[in-house]
Amino acid sequence: MRIHIATDHAGLEFSTQLQHHLAEAGHEVIDHGPVEYDALDDYPAFCIRAAQATIADQRAGVEALGVVFGGSGNGEQIAANKVEGIRAALVWSIATAELAREHNDANVIAIGARQHSFEEVTTFIDRFIATPFSNEERHVRRIAQIADFERDGSLLPDPRA
Repeated sequence: MRIHIATDHAGLEFSTQLQHHLAEAGHEVIDHGPVEYDALDDYPAFCIRAAQATIADQRAGVEALGVVFGGSGNGEQIAANKVEGIRAALVWSIATAELAREHNDANVIAIGARQHSFEEVTTFIDRFIATPFSNEERHVRRIAQIADFERDGSLLPDPRA
């Protein structure tokens, strides 16, 4: 599987270790993050590029996922989610990694590098990669509603209206 990763300075050390871990597991890793440490760098462009590459690969039929991380993972998740077709999930446990894939068919995982050990991070990412989407009708329906809103702003009727 192709894995697109991005970080800012807060996750640069994790990124290097993670690239080795994923490559050793047989994945093709493409880094969209910084090439050197800069305490003042900004994560949005890095994470958006990783998300764009992830969705471009998926639309081209290439099996791909994305991994973005920084200090908390929050901003990185927000940035990745600005890319049409991306469903980035903030993950902080094995359960959230599984549910992100099973229920939301998340295609990008966001993690706070300052919140977890490297061993925890690799466990979350490995589980995320290994977990398939359930394809349960209720989850497919909900994902379609999100995609509809993203595409044209449409929502289901307001039950209070």
